[in-house]
Amino acid sequence: MHSVVILALEDVVPFDLTAPMTVFDWAQLPDGRSPYRVTLCAEKPEVRGDGLVLRVERGLDALADADTVVVPGRKPGVGPTPEPVLAALRRAAADGTRIASVCSGAFVLAEAGLLDGLRATTHWAAAGELARLFPRVKVQPDVLYVDNGQILTSAGAAAALDLCLHMIRRDLGSAVAADAARRCVMPLEREGGQAQFIVHELPPVPRGSTLEPVLEWIEDNLAGEITLGAMAARSGMSERTFSRRFREQTGTTPLQWLLRTRVRRAQYLLENSDRPVERIAQQAGFGSPTAFRERFRRVVGTTPQAYRAAFHANGTPAATAHA
Repeated sequence: MHSVVILALEDVVPFDLTAPMTVFDWAQLPDGRSPYRVTLCAEKPEVRGDGLVLRVERGLDALADADTVVVPGRKPGVGPTPEPVLAALRRAAADGTRIASVCSGAFVLAEAGLLDGLRATTHWAAAGELARLFPRVKVQPDVLYVDNGQILTSAGAAAALDLCLHMIRRDLGSAVAADAARRCVMPLEREGGQAQFIVHELPPVPRGSTLEPVLEWIEDNLAGEITLGAMAARSGMSERTFSRRFREQTGTTPLQWLLRTRVRRAQYLLENSDRPVERIAQQAGFGSPTAFRERFRRVVGTTPQAYRAAFHANGTPAATAHA
């Protein structure tokens, strides 16, 4: 079982603490087993946050047993991180432990020297301060999360969920990550300037909505030509009314939904088949391999070939694939 240790510091931000606890705790293998053991630790037995006091059973020694350490954010202006905490994080990093920060938790990793020379992100409002205080850190303020391999950082608030789902995906594959997202009632589509590897076969269909039949029709006919007029006709609405209702119920436009659905289908095929990229582009409904590659990179943040190399089901890229 993979051990996830969440390090609670004084003046911890409650959401930054509970988000990773929830996501990892709710992850479930296909046979129903829990793949993660989540532990809360702190330097002292009692930790204060906004409106709460936490009693913590494990001390910093818990970091030595962790496979993954998550450092939640703290309130602004709380002062330097205690040296024993920084030393424990350095030891964990030296042992090869995966370490991730949530929001302003990036400042803690930077204090420990773990972000030197690496790309990193934090809450957009604090990105400038992170760059000023730690000039050796390559701060990227416009992304949801950054994965450097062993060291990961996320932006504020809900980006913590994206990061945790990304780590689950790395550990256990897309199916387990998709199930965890559903359990957490996470939106299945998030765009940002960073590669978004937590994706699923298809975007969610709002069950029971008036759009459900047409969305299912889109999913079933991705390889063919699908126009706004055809979608509106399937729903029995004018194009204008359909576009308005679509945005109201999905938060995006029909065209964006269609394009993202096609990218999701392509991701599934890249993960689970050995078909050439050109064939996958056709099956996902893209007019040409070039158009497919451009859209894929824009949404996912990497090339189809690189994505397949990272996430192909058998762990290796298909020999017949072309970049």
